[in-house]
Amino acid sequence: MNSTIQPYADAQNENDKAICNKLKQLIDDNLPDATSKIWHGAPVWFIDGNPIVGYWVRKHDVRLLFWSGQSFEELDLLPEGSFKAAETRYTNVKQIDEEAIKRWLEKAKTIQWDYKNLVRRRGILERLK
Repeated sequence: MNSTIQPYADAQNENDKAICNKLKQLIDDNLPDATSKIWHGAPVWFIDGNPIVGYWVRKHDVRLLFWSGQSFEELDLLPEGSFKAAETRYTNVKQIDEEAIKRWLEKAKTIQWDYKNLVRRRGILERLK
């Protein structure tokens, strides 16, 4: 468990803090071998240096993002960005479906796009052109 994650939640309003604390608990419980840190300003968990899951507090919600989530084939995860990430959003802790998150985290252990090496590979491909 990374001690820098809790201050992120503690800095939020009570509603968002409750959401962050619940998400952190679920992620920590279900990805015990993952490492975590504040990355690009938000809590993110990694497996073998590859980003797996993270959450961000935004103005109107808390967003839970899975870097390879589009490959999970889950209707409740919506595409995000131009790669394979997918997300869901929460405005209240009661919206959190623990069983769904546990299922997504289980998939996240085995379905991983190689984001860790994406930048390095892009550079190699650009040099080969």
